[in-house]
Amino acid sequence: MKHLLSIADLSADEVWQILNLARELKEEWREGGNKPILKGKTLGMIFQKPSLRTRVSFEMGMIHLGGQALYLSPDEIKLGERESVADVARVLSRYVDGIMARVFAHKHIEKLAAYSQVPVINGLSDYNHPCQALSDLFTIWEKREKLEGVKLAYVGDGNNVATSLLFAATKVGMDMALASPEGYELSDDVIELGWEFAAHSGSKIELGRDPAAAVREADAIYTDVWVSMGQEEDTERRLKDFAPYQVNAALVAQAKPDVMVMHCLPAHRGQEITDEVADGPHSVLFDQAENRMHAQKAILALLLNFEL
Repeated sequence: MKHLLSIADLSADEVWQILNLARELKEEWREGGNKPILKGKTLGMIFQKPSLRTRVSFEMGMIHLGGQALYLSPDEIKLGERESVADVARVLSRYVDGIMARVFAHKHIEKLAAYSQVPVINGLSDYNHPCQALSDLFTIWEKREKLEGVKLAYVGDGNNVATSLLFAATKVGMDMALASPEGYELSDDVIELGWEFAAHSGSKIELGRDPAAAVREADAIYTDVWVSMGQEEDTERRLKDFAPYQVNAALVAQAKPDVMVMHCLPAHRGQEITDEVADGPHSVLFDQAENRMHAQKAILALLLNFEL
């Protein structure tokens, strides 16, 4: 890997390389701490959107591996406004060893990578969220001890998280069912890529409108917010359209008895997920949140430590 912009760009072997290294680094961390394999390395972190998990998990990941992280707030950079994306990439890549960017437009991530002399990591874009999906695969693998043939049901908005989950699942042979209201489905180009990856891995893909059908025999149920940053003007319409897609106890009861419930957080409790489920025995929400750090440590190690 030179950059991590989308899971679609990774081979199945590269996905498993990240997952296996994440497991090794997590075990090492729990046994007393990670080796300082990124000593002397610095990660520049560009944020157009604020985030608790993305900032802290990347920053602590670098600290655990002996490096350091530099936070650049939206007002400091104004990516593409105060200064062109290309110039930001050219300048920043002369100061740091890697760049992580959390942006609105995916084209900004692509342009950063095109002009940067150092690896670029997509911390989130409007197209996809690869670091989240890789940590989610890691969480499922920890709980199920396998991925091939495991069924993941995604209920809700066909957004950037759903895109990366479909790419990730179909790279490693997981089955995926998606249930979204009309008008909120994944785009045709994303679905086409999913089918292409599934043809190689043996994954099954189900697309539909019925949440109950999607979660039937599911090993994991996944949901995300109904109103993301930048969609606030559509709040009333979205809350109405997504109301039948709430992950509640009744829906969870229609999946496997040991189903995991997943959410990338932050959660709007009482909307896409109920307190009863988020805090209940099926929830792995906070294991997911912790695993963002471990999966990202693996990504950082592979991109910034060329001896691995």
